[in-house]
Amino acid sequence: MFDLSGRVALVTGASRGIGRATAVALASQGAWVAVNYATNAAAAEETLAAMRAAGGDGELLPFDVSDAAAVTAAVEGLVQRKGPMAIAVANAGVNVDALLLRAQEEDFDRMLATNVKGTLFLAKASVRSMMKARFGRIIAVSSVVGAMGNAGQTMYAASKSALVGMARSIAREYGSRGVTCNVVSPGYVETDMTAGMTDEVRKKLIEMTPAGRIGRPEDVAAAVVYLASAEAAWVTGQVLGVNGGLRM
Repeated sequence: MFDLSGRVALVTGASRGIGRATAVALASQGAWVAVNYATNAAAAEETLAAMRAAGGDGELLPFDVSDAAAVTAAVEGLVQRKGPMAIAVANAGVNVDALLLRAQEEDFDRMLATNVKGTLFLAKASVRSMMKARFGRIIAVSSVVGAMGNAGQTMYAASKSALVGMARSIAREYGSRGVTCNVVSPGYVETDMTAGMTDEVRKKLIEMTPAGRIGRPEDVAAAVVYLASAEAAWVTGQVLGVNGGLRM
């Protein structure tokens, strides 16, 4: 079950956190994984090494997801080298916390460029190959904040909630061609983004979460593997919450 052998995958923002765990999980199930990163080549190399240690393989594929031409060129080159794109995971994301009255337009533009446009660009670049192969899995990584909202994260919540409408529209456009598009919505996970939480905030979040703990990147990666699989062929336009019950 969930055998991804022979599938070509691309994970954006795969040098750390959820992206790294996802790349390793996909590779461990047989997918050949392109590890995207923007600047941290050393961290991306660590992801590739972890993939190989898990029995998989892939390559590094640096590009900025907010650059449409760069995304298109990278995906087209990958398809030429390795064959049809089967799995595209839009994980790359940025966040700048600020109360609404202190929100800066340039910060919002940056989040929209990476979180929203980056997802759109990846999906657009990948779907043609997927249509031809009549198999494709587009998976966007959102956030529980996009559904619940959170004080100080108005801009981030807006960018992450936008992914739901985007995914459902893509699902409707390409479902008849064997292409699914879904969203994974993580709760609070142990990543660089949450590393700055105070002990008080962490304790409160754990108390609010029925599972009684902060999530791990591997928890989210497991959900992505399922959605990427043949077994999830009849699951499209959905939001899969991976949050320990924080939001039901």
